[in-house]
Formats: sequence, structure tokens, C-alpha cells
Amino acid sequence: MPTHRDADMPDDGISSTGAEARQGSGAVGDDNGRTGPDHYDHVIAAFTAQVRRAPDAVALRGDGTHLTYGELDRAANRLAHRLAGLGVGDRPETAVAVLMERSTDLVVALLAVLKAGAAYVPLHPSYPAARMRAVIEQTGAPVLLSDRATHPGDLFDDLVTTLAVDDDTTLASCPDTDPGTVIDPLGLAYVMFTSGSTGAPKGVAVTHRDILALAADHCWDGEAQHRVLVHSSHAFDAATYELWVPLLAGHQAVLAPPGQLDPRTLRRLAEQHGVTSLFLTTALFNLVAEEDPEVFDLVRQVWSGGEACSPQAIQRVLDRCPHTEFVHVYGPTETTTFATFLTLRPPHRVGATVPIGRAMDGMAAHVLDDSLRQVPQGATGELYLAGAGVARGYTARPALTAERFVACPDRPGERMYRTGDLVRLLPDGVIEFVGRADAQVKIRGFRIELGEIEAVLGRLPGVGRRIVVVREDRPGDKRLVAYVVPGESGTPDPEELAERAAEELPPYMVPTAFVVLDSLPLNSNGKVDRKALPAPTVHTDDIRPPRTPDEEVLCQLFAQILGLERVGVDQNFFRLGGHSLLGSRLISRIRSALGAEITFPMLFAAPTVAELAAALRDSGERRPQLTVAEQRPDPVPLSFAQLRLWFLREWEDGGSTYNIPLAVRLRGPLDGTALEAALNDVALRHEALRTLIPAVDGEPRQHILTAPGLTLRVTPATEDRLPALLTAAAGHVFDLATELPLRADLLEIGEQEHVLVLVLHHIAGDGWSMAPLARDLSTAYSARVTGDAPDWSPLPIQYADYTLWQRDLLGDERDPDSLAARQLAYWQKALVDLPEELELPVDRPRPAVASHRGALVRARSGAELHAGLVGLARESGSTLFMVLQAAVAALLSRLGAGTDIPLGTAVAGRSDESLDDLVGFFVNTLVLRTDVSGDPTFRELLTRVRAADLEAYGHQDLPFERVVEAVNPARSTARHPLFQTMLVLQNNIDGVYEFAGAQAATQPLEHPAAKFDLTFFVEEITGDDGRPAGLSWDVEYATDLYDESTVAAMVDRLARLMEAVVADADMPLTSVPLLGADEERVLEEWSGVGVGVVDGRSVPEVFEARVRVDSDAVALVQGGVELTYG
Repeated sequence: MPTHRDADMPDDGISSTGAEARQGSGAVGDDNGRTGPDHYDHVIAAFTAQVRRAPDAVALRGDGTHLTYGELDRAANRLAHRLAGLGVGDRPETAVAVLMERSTDLVVALLAVLKAGAAYVPLHPSYPAARMRAVIEQTGAPVLLSDRATHPGDLFDDLVTTLAVDDDTTLASCPDTDPGTVIDPLGLAYVMFTSGSTGAPKGVAVTHRDILALAADHCWDGEAQHRVLVHSSHAFDAATYELWVPLLAGHQAVLAPPGQLDPRTLRRLAEQHGVTSLFLTTALFNLVAEEDPEVFDLVRQVWSGGEACSPQAIQRVLDRCPHTEFVHVYGPTETTTFATFLTLRPPHRVGATVPIGRAMDGMAAHVLDDSLRQVPQGATGELYLAGAGVARGYTARPALTAERFVACPDRPGERMYRTGDLVRLLPDGVIEFVGRADAQVKIRGFRIELGEIEAVLGRLPGVGRRIVVVREDRPGDKRLVAYVVPGESGTPDPEELAERAAEELPPYMVPTAFVVLDSLPLNSNGKVDRKALPAPTVHTDDIRPPRTPDEEVLCQLFAQILGLERVGVDQNFFRLGGHSLLGSRLISRIRSALGAEITFPMLFAAPTVAELAAALRDSGERRPQLTVAEQRPDPVPLSFAQLRLWFLREWEDGGSTYNIPLAVRLRGPLDGTALEAALNDVALRHEALRTLIPAVDGEPRQHILTAPGLTLRVTPATEDRLPALLTAAAGHVFDLATELPLRADLLEIGEQEHVLVLVLHHIAGDGWSMAPLARDLSTAYSARVTGDAPDWSPLPIQYADYTLWQRDLLGDERDPDSLAARQLAYWQKALVDLPEELELPVDRPRPAVASHRGALVRARSGAELHAGLVGLARESGSTLFMVLQAAVAALLSRLGAGTDIPLGTAVAGRSDESLDDLVGFFVNTLVLRTDVSGDPTFRELLTRVRAADLEAYGHQDLPFERVVEAVNPARSTARHPLFQTMLVLQNNIDGVYEFAGAQAATQPLEHPAAKFDLTFFVEEITGDDGRPAGLSWDVEYATDLYDESTVAAMVDRLARLMEAVVADADMPLTSVPLLGADEERVLEEWSGVGVGVVDGRSVPEVFEARVRVDSDAVALVQGGVELTYG
């Protein structure tokens, strides 16, 4: 079975001599190196030959691009004349910097620079200005070619003349004839900069002859190179292959759109433009092989290299793409892109490693020891490359050139490049990569000298000793991590270090994590013990949780892609370790999960969940901006959520069902006067807390008071009386027309012992509101005890502004194009034929009027189950909430509720950042309908839940009360409309109270009220490392219907169901065990040993036989109701 370079090559087509391995096909012994295509002297001569041969043949194609060889030649000629007019070419080997996006203009620019007798110096738009300046200064480039998208303005006007190629009006008047420049075959064609170990980038000087040598290689023969995809940055040496190999052979270069290539774009380009060959870095190849391996079957060859490859990824592609050759390629920039290659064809079986192959035409590969002596076959040595394609050296770096480009021992007068790569020569003549001989690394195809990063960090304030390493804590995900010891000027801030490093280093060289240590760990030899360096941790304290369903999904996707347990809405994807390839994966996951399209520029511009969610909203329909209302109407209406609560309160004749009580125990001195003043400060800050809701002619309105006039009621108390006093305070019935929606009681147990009870009516706040309420009250109290007023920044908007904005957002339902009309149509369709009530086993019949008395059953899921549920969510591309919803729906279905399970849930409704710190009622209620029909597996059910939830989330703006009115279920005082069971995954930030001089702690407070038959409140518990540490369950139930034991048994069965589906998500729901061991034993005892079969038949079979005999016979009688067998 063939194992290496070419599965069809006979053994006599492979030649290797000692430690030197060369590609066959005429290269062995070719000491003069490779010649250019058709033996032309320089790149322009070879290109011009193709223009003369077929001027009307297509040279460049792409989205909106179709340029012939003649058109490309004339455009390049015009720009070459323009460059000559700017002095380019007046001296040999003038450098011209090129800072442009990928486009036809870029190809024209590169050709024009060569036609002008100059050398191009690629600059990537992502490079920081400091790095670009250093490159321009080192090469002495007098001109910078740019375009409108990347134009640097006047940033480099002190160094260069900047010319925007796509915005230069004089180009049209320049001649389109060949400028006739004399070009030296040994002259420079380009200078490409790579990372340098001394702290500065080094420029690799590549000549015309080097490019011709690459383009003339026999490996490009045949039809595979007819249309080559151009997607690499022109500042990356793979672009040398992508551009010059097809253009110097009369073939076509297919231009990808600007930006990072992703699997979806690759498929589209391959299908639309007939791409036949492409090069991908190892990391990008692995990504595409994982996401869409079949796309490679659209091309004839896929070349890949840049770092150690994945045999599994290659095998996956070979197995799924029987018509495609995979070529594993190797080559440093110093040898003009590629130096060795290995071709694999199906049905080849890939081994544990994939060799880098044999040398290309005219290239000699030597495996030598430290004394430049060849090592025995199979032994490890350093790889030296000689022959055609070896670059001239490093621009303006003679010492470094002499160090890396050394004399070839067996070829007098010839140089060879010392790669620093350790390899060995295998018995069949191919080379296998082993590792590096120095600190150079490759990540995602980029060559990086760790010393350059360390040098940059050493110049930053606060940095003492430092070391940068590559970590691979997740297989296949290499990341740069910097470890620093504080210097004399204090401890550096990791965020600031990242920002400062990004000012000097390109993005791929900025460490994804900075770890500050007291000292670097040392081994017994006094060297840094790299194995003892701790893995970077992501702190999950104080991270903001998601506020909307979209943010929840994005947080889950961020965490999944980055390999983290938890991500907050303000954490930066790239600071957490993200990079362009993970970004490509994230974009794909977002497309699948949310059905939304985002681009790389969007991700780079909006790298946090909050920013990306806002960008997704803005990229759809245009929403009105949430700002302070220019003019408030009189009266100010209620928000839709407030309106529903007001009507419920009227329907139920008051009550305390919608109270949000909170108790805080305070130990230490307390200033009651300062506390009362602080409460009024907070009410002044948040209009919702000083708003009365009177009704005029039956229409409620907001009446916002200028001065709140809140009173702190002080009541003597004892520990024995405390529970009763807390219950009484929590059960206060608000008169919203005359009474503010915030009530404060101070229970005085002793001089140094108090309990503060705050009761907020839901019409003025929600769970999210408790954090800003606590924060502002703490700030105000701290100021008032010192005699000052609180000094805080004004809130950007108030609740009344939101109320008016919400109505503007929804529009008029009579307008079919309005948001309200479209979302209303969705809900009417989504909830058609919804069951009015779920038939669950209850302990008592439902009363005619619900009392809303309730109680709680508390439970705890362990860390292992929590982690399993999170893992199941990530596997399915869903969220933890969706997994919990599927589990609850499956449980209710198994308990007799049927297969159409509507559950209610709450969405935060804070879709704008300006609402984050505002106290107010923003929550909306959604009905999530779960289809459990057909006995699906849990994984199948989760797929259904995910699809239905995403649709519902996309229509979450319409107030729940409008949904109820539109669906128009039978109204009843006995039950809640549309659903009676609610599921809430609590992710609100807990309010932290800090009272100057006193210790504050939350005082347990029970408020036994039940808004629904059952409400499952779930809260995630995470460890210090952010890992799942358990789930806390509070199951609130209506005591009108249930006993505690019934609900406790229900919770136990839910736990068994979740454990079972985590162990096997592909088990049909009817097979999931729900009963405990005691219950199973009781069933066995009741059924009797061996009972259940009659004449070999089971009880159901006997019953079904009776149905067939007489289906109309009466089987059951209850009261006046009869039920037949049928």
C-alpha cells in the first residue's frame, strides 16, 4: 500500500541519496536550480508572454470580477507609469509598500510595482501603526499603495507618498503601454516580513528568479491548477503561490472577497467559480474538514501546511472526497513559499503522522547535525534547504542573514537556508517533521518568534521578568500565553498589557492571556519550568449574565467555542482566546443556532455578546433608538407589562401575589435618618419608584411625583416575633393609585441588630431591578451617613421613556408591516389549538377562583448532573434552559399531560444597554410550546425545543397580554390563560447591600404565593473556576391543587429523567425510568410474582382481545358517565 508522496508513483520515481532528499522528475542533480515558466528571465517577462499568447483569456475572476490578461496588463501598465512619475524605479530595487484589501486592484498594484522595476512590501491592514512604520522605515519605501478601505490617512505622510489606487483620478490619463523598465532577474520582487527573535520583524528578500522557480515546478502540471483560489493575505507567502502560479501559466486566479475565508464562503466560491485548487493553512483546513469536508470534493487539489497536520482531518477528507488529491506541503518564507510536498490520493490510509514529502524541482533538502554533517537515515537532524527558491536573505540584516543562510558543504558557492526544523529521513526517501530546534513556533500558519513578543512586553511599564509560551490546553487549539512578573513600577494590569501589546504586534502575535505571577517557577537547573506554569483562568466573578434569549444563546456559543464554562455579555471574544479560525467556527454556529448572518468585520467590531446581539438586531429591521422622550404626553400611559399587572390586580381584587419582598439583616450601628434619606434618593433616581397609578374613567396612567416622600417605618421586634413580622410586611397590599410601589420597614431587634424589609410591587420592578436597587441604596446611604448627597451619574433614560419607546417600536397593529402586526400573526399561528389546561394528577380539584396560596419544594442537582446537562446543551447547539425545558415537558407528558405541552417563561426585556441599571418592570412572558408526540428520543425532543424557542424568541417584543387577547382562550378565575406551568432559569445578578458601619446579610423571607399551578425556578451554581457546581431548584406550587409530597415526588422523577437522558440522550422518552426503587418494588408487590400473563398473553393483550369482541360494551361507570371498551 502506498504511504507517501504519490500513491501512483513507482519506486524508481523516487530518488534519495544519503541525507539529501529531492523530488524526482528531473530535479536530481540539477545544480542550476529551477528555471521559470517557459524559461523567461523575470516575472514580468513570463506574465507578458501569457498576455501575448491569449490577451482575451480570463486572468482574474470572482464576485463581480472578470478581468482578461489584456485588461490586467493595461491596468498594471497605467499604474506602473504613475509610480515612475513618483520616482519609483529611479534607483535599483526601490521598495513600494502595499496596504490594500484583496481585490483586482491589489493584483494590479503588485504587477505594477514589478513592471516599474521595484519590489513590493506587503502590509496587512490588521498590523498596528507602529509595526507598519517600522517596516516602511526599514525598507525605505518612498510610496505606499492603498485603497479607500485601508487608507491610513496622514499617518505616514512623513515617510511616504500615499496613493489610493481605487481613488486616483490621474491613473486614467497614464499610458497603458509597457513602461519598458529593465528588470534584473536576480533583482528583488518582494520583501515579506516575518516575526524576528530579537524583538523586531525581519524582511525576507525574494527575487524574480525565486518566484519563477516556484511557478515552473512540475507539480503544477495538469488541469488541477486551472483555477486557483486567492484568499490568503498578500502579506502571507501563500499568496505567492495563489497569484503567480496561475498567472504565469495562463490560468485563472479566483479572488475571494475581502476578509477571512470560512467554510460557507469556500463552498460558494467553489460552486460559482469552479475552483480547482487551493491552499489552506493547517488550522483552516482542519476547520473546514470538521464543518464541511465534502466541499473539497468540488476541487481537484487541496494544498495544506504551515504547522503539524491532523491525520484524522486528512483521512476524513480523503474518505469523503474520492476525486480530490490532498497535498501536504512544507516551506518557510525564506524558500519562496513551498520547498517539499507529499501528495495523497484516495483510498490512501493515513498513518499516525504525515511526512512533509520530498523536495520540489531543483530544491535540495539536507538533514544535518550541528557540525553540518549528514545524519544517518532515520536519525533526527536539522533541515537545511538549498537550490532554486532560496531567498537572498534578510533586508538590512547582514548578521542575521549570515547566521541563517550558510554555505552548502557539498556545493561550493551555493548557500542553504537553515530552517531550525528538526526532521528525519525515512527509508522510502521522504522527510518527516519532528519539531523545532529553537523557540520559533507556528500558530494557524503564522510563524512567530516568541522572543519578539517577550521583547515588546519588556518595554511595557510594570513588566519585569516575562516568558511567552504556546499552550494547547484543548487539543488542536494552540494559544499564546504571556507570564509576567511585576517590575519596579508596580503590578501590571493584564487588560492594559493586552492593549499596549496590540499597539506594536499584529493580532496573531498578541497573547490571548496574560498571567501575573510573583515569580517564574524554576527547575533544578535554574531555568524556567514551563510545565509548572499555571493554565490561565478566566474569572467569572462579577460577569454580567445575558439579558435576552439571543444573548443567552450567544453566551452559550462563546463558551462552547472557547472551551469555557461560562461567558458574560461584556467579555471580549478575542481577549478570551478567540482568533480568526475560532471566529469562523463561531459564525457558523451562530448561523445554525440563530439563523443569523454575521461577518468577520462585524465580529471584530462587536466582539462581546452584548455588542454582537445589538449588531444582530441592528442588521435586521431598523428599530427606533431608545432615548429620552423629547416630549411626554399627558397622561403618560402604562407600559404593556404594567397594564397587564394592573388588570390582573383589578381582576383579583388586590392581593399581594405580585409583591417582591426582600429582607436584609444589619448588624452594627445604623443611622435610621440617613437610611430614610437614602431611600428617597433612590426613588428620586428611579422614576418608577415614585410613580402612582391612578385610573381616570377606567384607564390607568402613570403619575410621577416630584418628591417621593418615602417613610421608613420602624417597628420594635424580637427574634421570636420576627417571622410573623416579615410575613406581614411581605403580604402588604398596595393601593397603587395612592401609594408608592416601594415600601420600607425597619424591624429593630436591638440597638445593633436590625432587619430592613423592602417590598417592591412588581409593577415597578422585576428580578433584575434588585441589583441596581441594592447598589444605589448602598451608595446613597454611604453618602448620607457623612452628611452628603449621593454623587452618581444620571441615568440615561427613565421608565416613562421606555414606555413611550415601546409603543413606537411596536407600531400600530392595523398596519400589516408594523412589528406588532407581524408578531401578532406569528403568535396566532403558533398557539392555534393550544390546550387550555394540562391534565396533571392533582391532590384536590381546581377551585372556581384561585387563591394564589403557595408553598415551595426545594431541591439540589449535583455538579455531575449539572455538567452533564450543560454538555448536552453544547452538543446540541442549544442552551441549558432549552435542555431543562425539554426535561420538564417530557416529565409532564409522562405524568399524563399529553403531547402538546405549553410552558411559560420570562424574558428580561432589557434589550438595550441603557436599561441595565434602571429599576422598572421590563419582563415579558413567552409561551413555549413543546411537541412531545411520536415518542421521540430526548435528543430529538431537544431539537424540536430549540427550533420552537428560537422562533418564539424572535417574536418576544409583543406583550403577553396582547397574545392572550389575540388567541382568546376561555377566561377563568381558576387558572392562568395559555399555560399553568412556568420555567424560569434565574440569571439575575444578586443585589449586594453594603451599609457603612454595619454588616449586611440576606434574611430568609418566605412569601407563600403562587401565580401559577407550578413554577420551576432554577439557579445555576458555579465554582470559583466557573465550572458547573450544581443546580438549585425552587418549585413553587399552588396549595389549592397540590400537597408537598406530590410535588416532591414530581421533582424526584424529574431528577431521574435528567440523569437518564444525560447518560443516554438517544433513549425514547417512554423508556426513560421515572420511578424510584421503592416505587418499583411496590408495583411488583401489587402485581404479584408472575402475574400479568394469561395463557401466555399480557394484560394489555387480553384487554385488546376483549375490545375486539365487543367494543361497544360498557367498561367503566362513574356517576352518570359511561365509558365503553372501545
